[in-house]
Amino acid sequence: MRMSRRAVGAGMLAAVAAPGARAQPAWVAPDNGAIDRILAERIDTLRQGVGIVVGVIDAKGRRVVSHGVAARAPHSRPLDGGTVFEIGSMTKVFTSLLLADAVRRGEVRLDDPVAKYAPAGARMPERGGRQITLIDLATHTSGLPRMPDNFKPANPENPYADYDAAKLYAYLSGYALTRDIGAQYEYSNLGAGLLGDVLAREAGMTYEALLRRRILEPLKMRDTTIALTAPLKARLAAGHTATLAPAANWDLDALAGAGAIRSTADDLLTFLAAELRYAPSPLAGAMADQLVPRRKGPAPVDMALGWHVSSGEVYWHNGGTGGYRSFFGFDPKSRIGVVVLTNAATVAGGDDIGFHILAGRPLSKLQPAPPPRVAIALPSAAIAPFVGVYHLASAMKMEVSQEGARLFAQLTGQARYEIFPEGPNDFFWKVVDAQVTFERDPAGGPVTRAVVHQMGRDTTWTRANP
Repeated sequence: MRMSRRAVGAGMLAAVAAPGARAQPAWVAPDNGAIDRILAERIDTLRQGVGIVVGVIDAKGRRVVSHGVAARAPHSRPLDGGTVFEIGSMTKVFTSLLLADAVRRGEVRLDDPVAKYAPAGARMPERGGRQITLIDLATHTSGLPRMPDNFKPANPENPYADYDAAKLYAYLSGYALTRDIGAQYEYSNLGAGLLGDVLAREAGMTYEALLRRRILEPLKMRDTTIALTAPLKARLAAGHTATLAPAANWDLDALAGAGAIRSTADDLLTFLAAELRYAPSPLAGAMADQLVPRRKGPAPVDMALGWHVSSGEVYWHNGGTGGYRSFFGFDPKSRIGVVVLTNAATVAGGDDIGFHILAGRPLSKLQPAPPPRVAIALPSAAIAPFVGVYHLASAMKMEVSQEGARLFAQLTGQARYEIFPEGPNDFFWKVVDAQVTFERDPAGGPVTRAVVHQMGRDTTWTRANP
């Protein structure tokens, strides 16, 4: 990959010459000091995180660089390669590897209909005479939406915990697809979770047991799990919201295959070592099968099984839960692999850091995080006028509801979260760096609009039947 020295920043260029050809610059990952400077700026200067652990593997071996803390004062703890993080949607790579492995074992085929492995009595959506297949789920081309509309968490701080198999298959039995199967990429937590569930059903065990038996134990990833043991819980980095407030940990039930795994930088480097053939692996065949691009994603991205493939070169996936952001990826040509784990659900996350270390892409230009917002108390009568449904477009809505003196907002396909007052008409989310202002009719009538402020942009949502 050709780049200027200015573009690659902290990294270096090395000349690799082929006989009879001009030398071409090859990317070399930044050294530990350069990585630490990136992390220090992100946390200490920009206040865009609490702690970050970066793992790098290449022909020289593996290394880990960390900055910040696993937990804030008074329980401050340092970070290292053995610190445990929620890795969120990076779980989807493991779920798709389970699929590739099951195909190798002759247990399933990629083009098998999902209905073949669903529980008795469950109906799978169909369209145009075609059924959703396993490969459709693994490449986000099933036509299923990102989230089911019966996703209504009892506890918004742990939103997936009560979404069980009964709810999953009840939703699927009544859902009508709005686009042809295989026609278009649409990222779907629902689809990935369904894939994990049916693979576990076919194997006759839980998703976690299947994951452990077929991936974690063969690769000796001893610190990767879903349910935490006491020793691993002691090494868990405390999660934080986008505003760096404490965040609850997430537990996933029926959708575990979409984002339930917890892991460490050390273990994820072990996984990448197998992907890059730095270590022998009993999963080498399944991993090779998994890397074959199968469908078109959002340009210039192709979809392999679970992996996004950028420009035909870099395999990657990211993740996020209520208190964490994660990224891992590798380049089979340069044989560089990178892991970035953070314990704050900031918008920036660690994707740009991962891509920079992996392939020299520029780092995001970020502004320092604003000071923490302070909530005020408003009586229930003062917030009642804001209750209602607000529309951004025909397919997007925000439902605002009230419980006593507390106000909640739920956007299409997302969990319901409390919003906190900082003025008579101004509220903010704690889980993300976003605010909303409710506006009344100019003549002093009812509330007609909600203006959401996020990432320097304002979007206006119109209230239905004000």
